[in-house]
Amino acid sequence: MTVAIHIQNLTRRYDNLVAVDNISFDIEQGEIFGLLGPNGAGKTTTLSMLSTMLPPTSGTATINGIDIQKDEDGVRNSIGIVFQDQSLDEELTAWENMDFHGRLYRIPKETRNERIAELLQLVELHERKDDLVKTFSGGMRRRLEIARGLLHHPSVLFLDEPTLGLDPQTRNLLWHYIATLAKEKGITIILTTHYMEEADRLCNRIAIIDHGKIIALDSPEKLKDRIGGDVVTIGSPDPERTRSVLTASQLGRVEQHEGKVSVSLRNAEQHISAIVLLLAENQVPVDSLSIHKPTLEDVFLFFTGKTIREQEADNKETMRRHQKMMRS
Repeated sequence: MTVAIHIQNLTRRYDNLVAVDNISFDIEQGEIFGLLGPNGAGKTTTLSMLSTMLPPTSGTATINGIDIQKDEDGVRNSIGIVFQDQSLDEELTAWENMDFHGRLYRIPKETRNERIAELLQLVELHERKDDLVKTFSGGMRRRLEIARGLLHHPSVLFLDEPTLGLDPQTRNLLWHYIATLAKEKGITIILTTHYMEEADRLCNRIAIIDHGKIIALDSPEKLKDRIGGDVVTIGSPDPERTRSVLTASQLGRVEQHEGKVSVSLRNAEQHISAIVLLLAENQVPVDSLSIHKPTLEDVFLFFTGKTIREQEADNKETMRRHQKMMRS
């Protein structure tokens, strides 16, 4: 396979804060590659460096063989990007937003008009092409931004939290578009998200990033296979004692998070009665008990010891302390 994105020891520092810490990996042409992690983990910073908006402190990266530092214009001509924050002009129509973008890329008028019509049809906005963007819903704006990012026929598309804040139905619609782009047009897509279930369904491979480091990288299935077997989750008013009793039993790997205790083990159904009996013998109260196959949320917990929500809270606190330190 052809390598579309090559990243080697890429690092970005802000004084004493290391936002991206010496990451290295390749992304193949036509692949949908996900960067998973909480806010502040380094996802957006990584995309900003790859799209030439932010220079790396050290390390290198190439997009289709073009160095992100030596030929910024060459990189920009070969990529499209949908930002986390909206960048459409609300006082222009959908068509005018697309047309303005095409003019910036010096796309000839006839070609520009053909592509705009094709892309607005693709994202089901052709009938709204003459409506002002300020009348669009959040989902419609996201679809228009994706269409705009594709106007100059990029071979690589960066999507930074493309479904953030959208309702589940609109998110599913956008994911359908994204999968179609990769499959039918061969576009390489790298996206950031903290929606684990979406990444599981969509991405060919996933990198989990935490505190600027890549802590796991593989296909969703292989990442879940690393945990092995099933996950038993126990709800109890005394999670500390639940964890202590189950850890001593050595039935499987035990984790405690968000007031619940999880045990990873194979053939969980065969061990449920033993778990219930063990907790009863030790007078540990149980409110709930469930079994499920490992999810990417379980994978994140496996590698970090926390759920993505707990990690997100920690990262926000780290950023708050850093900002306070910078002001003092």
